[in-house]
Amino acid sequence: MVTLDVRPQLLDALSALRDRVAAARFPLPLAGAPRARANRDELLAQLDDYLVPRLRDPEAPLLAVVGGSTGAGKSTLVNSLVGRRVSEAGVLRPTTRTPVLVCHPEDHHWFSGMRVLPDLTRVWVPHHKPADELLMPGEDPARVLRIETTESLPPGIALLDAPDIDSLVADNRVLAAALISAADIWIMVTTAARYADAVPWHLLRTAKEYDATLVTVLDRVPHQVVSEVSRQYGALLTKAGLGDVPRFTVPELPESAWGGGLLPATAVAPLRTWLVHQAQDEAARQHVMARTAYGVLDSLKARMPELASAAAAQYAAALRLTAAVDTAYDSEHARLRGRLQGGAVLAGDALKRWRAFPLDCSASELLDSLVESLSALLLCSVTAADERVDDTWRREPAAAAPELTGRDPSLESAEHRIGMAVRRWRRELEEYAEDEVRGLDRSIAPDPEAVAALVATVLLGGRRARFAGEGLAERIGAHGALRLRDRGGRLLTEHLDRILRTERERRLAPLDALEVHPEPQAELIAALSVLQKER
Repeated sequence: MVTLDVRPQLLDALSALRDRVAAARFPLPLAGAPRARANRDELLAQLDDYLVPRLRDPEAPLLAVVGGSTGAGKSTLVNSLVGRRVSEAGVLRPTTRTPVLVCHPEDHHWFSGMRVLPDLTRVWVPHHKPADELLMPGEDPARVLRIETTESLPPGIALLDAPDIDSLVADNRVLAAALISAADIWIMVTTAARYADAVPWHLLRTAKEYDATLVTVLDRVPHQVVSEVSRQYGALLTKAGLGDVPRFTVPELPESAWGGGLLPATAVAPLRTWLVHQAQDEAARQHVMARTAYGVLDSLKARMPELASAAAAQYAAALRLTAAVDTAYDSEHARLRGRLQGGAVLAGDALKRWRAFPLDCSASELLDSLVESLSALLLCSVTAADERVDDTWRREPAAAAPELTGRDPSLESAEHRIGMAVRRWRRELEEYAEDEVRGLDRSIAPDPEAVAALVATVLLGGRRARFAGEGLAERIGAHGALRLRDRGGRLLTEHLDRILRTERERRLAPLDALEVHPEPQAELIAALSVLQKER
């Protein structure tokens, strides 16, 4: 007899793997990202809602989830298996909104807590009251698990009536898939009119992929065609590799009409007998639990590398986006240095001011014009870098993430930030000039602001400012001029590097905030390796 492996080491490895899966994120809109997010969410749901609780509490009752398409008769089937109406059924579709779990009173404690389906609020409703009466104002009925108890079900088995898997309400579809993934036994219900529909077959193939314990119910089959429909349905199951799946047929009966009645006990007796056997026969029970649990565990061998591959693709895309920013800013930085050496700042109004200095232009006015010209040159470089980034990112699908395309209007403009930084450089340069003037052994010291204006012209004017160096030397001496030029040059380089680095970091900040790192790929594979070793 196959039994579950519930060693603490295996549970620890599984919990570690679960944490790695939860930490994996796929924020960049790559082609495989939606599938990766869906796979991660589905895997987390299976681990949290089923696998970990089952391995921790192997003695807990079996949970059989009844799923199927709209109007397949799931609620009527559950009500008939129980022997009374516990789940709403009717002609309005989709009728099943709040999932209903039915168990024996002795098993109530297994489901009233958060052992399984921890994201759903529990509501224990007397059968004569509708669930809506016990909901808190504004509470979503789709996030509530209604629990019923009845002695007509034997201990050891619980039935859960899930929402429609093809519901028009997206939340219902998501919840239905999550509930099915939490099951020890999947009971898939379809009808004679819809047994070839794509949606239930997708879930059937998923059950096969995970090697889950699966049962199919062909419901509402007219007497005249029961043999033919059953044969055709069986052929489809065999073709899909599901020929050995237990299959039950429920005929179309007056009680089936409008979904309002209970089917005769004889109509559901074979399915009920099969379910009771799984719960009460220890060998059958162990087989059900082991098959479904190990099916999920075995599926990790393909699902974890797929998640790891998607994580690697995210990081590779993030590297490409980062490289585009680095390349653009490095190129503009080099171009800026060349323009500064060529005296590009000393042009236009700044050049006019320099030619008028000191007779028709004060030192303060010359410094103002140099600061304005340097700020404009820096802004031009940053704008050009951003345009190059935009051009490259337009060809990169990952750059379409909303976090990367939106610009925060509350942020200071680049023009303002650059202007502030350049004015800060001016103030520090003036302080350097004042230090140099104070150190002079002269009775009449030169104007520190004029000295600052001359050294700024030397640093920013290129060959056009050759006379500025001579004027500087005349005022503070050759050694002082050389010393001040060196200090001012280093200060200019530091400020320019800081300005461009700040703008580069601001451009990369939204990407950095997405926290796309290289570690998830290795961590996912390592967690799978540890789990496989423990198995």
